[in-house]
Amino acid sequence: MQQWLDSPQRSSENKARDQYRHPGETLGFFGLQPTQKVLEVWPARGWYTEILAPYLKDQGELTIANFRHNDGSLEDERKIFWAKLSARLDADIRKNPQHFGAVKDLEFDPPAMMQLGPVNYYDKVLSFRNSHIWNEAGYLLDVYRAFFDVLKPGGTLGLVEHRSSRLSEISSRAGEGYLDEYYVISVAQQAGFVLVERSEINANPLDTKDYPKGVYALPPTLAMGEINRARYLAIGESDRMTLRFIKPLPTVQ
Repeated sequence: MQQWLDSPQRSSENKARDQYRHPGETLGFFGLQPTQKVLEVWPARGWYTEILAPYLKDQGELTIANFRHNDGSLEDERKIFWAKLSARLDADIRKNPQHFGAVKDLEFDPPAMMQLGPVNYYDKVLSFRNSHIWNEAGYLLDVYRAFFDVLKPGGTLGLVEHRSSRLSEISSRAGEGYLDEYYVISVAQQAGFVLVERSEINANPLDTKDYPKGVYALPPTLAMGEINRARYLAIGESDRMTLRFIKPLPTVQ
């Protein structure tokens, strides 16, 4: 893994984010092995893809579930932006087969496009900071059920997500882009998953989670522009939950 973290293929900007995203520790926590079939969901600019793809290319298999291509029918500005990111990542992969290998890809846009592959196919399904988007749209449980279907029994769902402030056993404060950790666990359990372990690998106690533009005020987005920029840079990237679930093995009768 370390050789791909240090690879010259990764830009200095991407490597600078390792201090917040801890990719080696995070993928190790999820139990990633080079022989596995892995699905990465909504990779955006491919920050994790450029690590996963070379790690898996010789013995394993990486499939990315990218946002749908823009066939001219998209009207929502955010979806148009996501489609551009997807197209850019596809182009980057095609331009550099020596690094990425033969990455498989499919389109994923709930609720219309939910097919993520064959049933019981992947060893790992990985999602990094996407759950809040599906939750905002009302599809989080449906998405997790789709993950459940394509994982092999005994396979792992690895989730990283912006974590809201926990106020009590029944309440939390969730600024824009943040989710309550216990809520995420509950939804995954509703989908059939079993929580194996929680990790503080990606925790950030400096994140107070009370900014005018929510998580987007922090790096890398810095949505507040020059307003309190030094403060947000000093905080760093968001406080994040890191959760490992399994799809349970069938019960033997």
